Amino acid sequence: MFTGIIQKIGQVIDKKEQSGDFRFVVKTNFSQPEKIQLGDSIAMDGVCLTVTKINQDQVDLDVSVETVNKTTVAKWQIGTSLNLEPAMTLQDQLGGHIVSGHVDAIGKCISRVPSARSEIFEFKIPVELTKFVVNKGSITINGVSLTVNSIEKDILSVNLVPHTMSHTNLGALQVDDTVNVEVDTIARYVEKMLQPHLIK
Repeated sequence: MFTGIIQKIGQVIDKKEQSGDFRFVVKTNFSQPEKIQLGDSIAMDGVCLTVTKINQDQVDLDVSVETVNKTTVAKWQIGTSLNLEPAMTLQDQLGGHIVSGHVDAIGKCISRVPSARSEIFEFKIPVELTKFVVNKGSITINGVSLTVNSIEKDILSVNLVPHTMSHTNLGALQVDDTVNVEVDTIARYVEKMLQPHLIK
């Protein structure tokens, strides 16, 4: 479980294809890499991955075919910057919102417009996810917990403040870049609980 509050920007330093899936080596840049243990979960651009090998602040991670198909992982190359967040502990503050690290779909950046010192980004998401997105609700983009400014059809708008722009890889996004999208987990549970009571 994660919060969507990014701790470091890491870099892919190796990528190997293995029978249709991938193994990555990522430099984490964590200030206390000694705290990373084998089997730990780290969200990388919002994708929950398991540490399979550790070399100082570098970790190896295996990525399944399912993850390759549902996320932007296949586009990661040596040098790609990734938003990193270790799994939260019971002592951590929930500064963002509850994030599972299970990406729902790939979205696309369709615009970014300056707004005072911030920027307003618009993302196109699959229409089937829009029922889980509400104005002023939470959305996770590349692992970053963000507040939804608005949702119109399949276009959602978010505001990125200077801190988010400089402390995540979202500041480097360009129009037509793809991103990992995870909707609010609580919204999914509410929809499932209400489903039997909805008028057909």
